Amino acid sequence: MLYDADCPLCTYVRDWLTERPQLVPLDFVPAGSPTAQARFPGLDHGSTLSEITVVGDGGQVYRGAAAWIVTLWALRDHRRLAHRLSTPSGMPFAKAAVLAAAKWRGATAPRGGRVHRSGDGWTYDPRDGWHHTPPGCGSDACAAPWPGGGGR
Repeated sequence: MLYDADCPLCTYVRDWLTERPQLVPLDFVPAGSPTAQARFPGLDHGSTLSEITVVGDGGQVYRGAAAWIVTLWALRDHRRLAHRLSTPSGMPFAKAAVLAAAKWRGATAPRGGRVHRSGDGWTYDPRDGWHHTPPGCGSDACAAPWPGGGGR
């Protein structure tokens, strides 16, 4: 299972899953990481950061609601629920759960719902909020001049 290691909800769910008895072993890999890219070279790793993705032993790729159902199916105490959610009448509930998690994740992410990755230049200072320094710019050397010339 690929998960966003920078997302508190994602890491909470990962921890919760590791504590459940598993009928099928779950292996958790940070999405977009060098490990994920090496293990799954054919995946769109950018999309794995925005949508839950599970890769099966045979290379099957599950995303969204299907990924949650496959994950629940791997757990001893949740296999029945996975079967119910995989039916035509259960799938809307699985999709609603995924959408609710995405909405919560977006609402709790910094900067208006956008999740910022390590190294994208955003830092947070509790005294005065968010600041952006593009990667590779350690000072005002990369700052765009004010319109009309001159510096800031």
